[in-house]
Amino acid sequence: MNHYGKILGAIVGWMILKHPLGVVLGLVLGHALDAGWLRGPQQPGTPAPPGPEQYDLLGVAPEASDDELHAAYRRRISEYHPDKVQNAAKEIRDLAEKRARAINQAYESILKLRKAQRPHD
Repeated sequence: MNHYGKILGAIVGWMILKHPLGVVLGLVLGHALDAGWLRGPQQPGTPAPPGPEQYDLLGVAPEASDDELHAAYRRRISEYHPDKVQNAAKEIRDLAEKRARAINQAYESILKLRKAQRPHD
């Protein structure tokens, strides 16, 4: 975990106020910096790059072609689609819904990134 903001905030707070309260205020501001609270919103046209866990969830490598990605998505979503377990216990239906939602989000995230990286004709 990154603590640079807290450390820097405490030092600057002490240097400015020369009081323990300055250290506390610096720590709070440093924590906000470390936690990303002070960053602006992400630009709408730049999706966050998918992490390796999203590719793992679909069972493909990041280098997979679009066709391979789509086939892997279809295979995974068919395994966990909530309709397949509609007569099962509620816990199993909930788990299938959660997993299907994660698979859909991973697929959409990868597609958005790939679309953004393609040269515009």
